[in-house]
Amino acid sequence: MMKVKVCGMKYAENIIQAAELKPDFMGFIFYRNSKRFVGNDFAMPLVDNSIKKVGVFVNEKMDLILKTVEKHNLDFVQLHGTESAQFCNDLSKHVNIIKAFGIDASFDFSLLSTYTAYCNYFLFDTKSDQYGGTGLSFDRNLLKNYSVSVPYFISGGIDIEEIKNNNTHDDNCIGLDVNSKFESSPGIKDINKLKLMMNELQR
Repeated sequence: MMKVKVCGMKYAENIIQAAELKPDFMGFIFYRNSKRFVGNDFAMPLVDNSIKKVGVFVNEKMDLILKTVEKHNLDFVQLHGTESAQFCNDLSKHVNIIKAFGIDASFDFSLLSTYTAYCNYFLFDTKSDQYGGTGLSFDRNLLKNYSVSVPYFISGGIDIEEIKNNNTHDDNCIGLDVNSKFESSPGIKDINKLKLMMNELQR
């Protein structure tokens, strides 16, 4: 079964409801310009320890990332900006790394080789000035150009129809990152849609 990462979680009650469905990962956005920014006073609700907590950052300073990891007991950091391989190297000494890349027809997959030693997973999203959360898909056929061995998530406009079509691409594609297509409003996940997705993936 594909791993599931539910990203853009923001509100305590909604987080607890989504956690009852036992996704593999839950993502919390610490990027201030995002509509799904958790806010300065965010308090992480208690959820099942089997669910990995992921903090999403965009071109943030190392010290703030590490303080946030400690404060919220994060299992992973997702770097969703233009962070360098060296930055990933330095950060990977303290926490697990998911490095996200915005994909379009001009993306150069060869640059991934400089990141492979420092990242637990890659995540491929639709290229956007918003750094994700657009609800737009990229051409999944571009992933045929993937040639390294780091397991990856696909993101960007994933909806229930794509999941029903089971459009996975290779053995390295181990997970789906879902967000806006499973929301009733930014930061609030539609629990019924999430249930439908989980049931579909368990078939």
